[in-house]
Amino acid sequence: MQWILQDIPLGRNIQTVRMSKNMTQIEVVEQLQLMGSMMSRSTLANIEAGRRNIKASDLKALQVLFDVEYSEFFKD
Repeated sequence: MQWILQDIPLGRNIQTVRMSKNMTQIEVVEQLQLMGSMMSRSTLANIEAGRRNIKASDLKALQVLFDVEYSEFFKD
C-alpha cells in the first residue's frame, strides 16, 4: 500500500468548524484576542482561504474556543 502526501485543507476545515459554531470571523478574532492572540480578522480570512499558515498557539486557542478535537481541523 502506497501512501501519498497531500495537503490537508486546514484553513477550509477551520472555516467549516467556525461556521458550524455560528460564529463570524470578527467574533472568533475578538475571543482569540481575549485569550492573548494577536490575530486580526484579515489574518483569519487569509488562513481560512489557505493563503497563510496558522501559528500553533492560535490553532490551540481555536481548539479550545470551538471545543472540538484537533482531528476536526485535519480532515481530508
